[in-house]
Amino acid sequence: MPVSDALVATIVFLAVTASLPCFLYGAYYIIETEPVTWGVLMHHLKFVVTGLVLTTVPMLGWMLPRLPDQFGGLSALHAVLGLQAYAMLLFGMTGIVRIFKAKYEHDLYEEYDQDLLLDEIGGDRMDHWRSRLRIGVFGYVIFWLLAYVVGVVRYVIRYLL
Repeated sequence: MPVSDALVATIVFLAVTASLPCFLYGAYYIIETEPVTWGVLMHHLKFVVTGLVLTTVPMLGWMLPRLPDQFGGLSALHAVLGLQAYAMLLFGMTGIVRIFKAKYEHDLYEEYDQDLLLDEIGGDRMDHWRSRLRIGVFGYVIFWLLAYVVGVVRYVIRYLL
């Protein structure tokens, strides 16, 4: 028995919707917890990676293969906003890799030294990498939300009206 398009769309909608609380809690946790130890980082990443999986798997497995057949109007806008979100995520990751490396090399995930500033261990470029991280994360969230709203509108028009 073939699965209906509407059922798959509903499952995808629910999975992507479920990713938002993961992103929000992950962000809240890492912002509110001091110091950021290895355990704090891993707890944060569990939620962020879960959110990314809940968004990326449906996108790659269901949305992307169907895009060429329905490319136009809202679907084009949805795709552009979604791709922009992932571009911002990649941009932010260029910063987090450098920050992670600097903290790891100075053992700040296990032996946190409150008096040691992150700027001191990362050289003169640390502010740059931290800015890239912030811009990437905020950009991802903004474009993700815009893509989500357009996706909800597409879902309502296509499957509920």
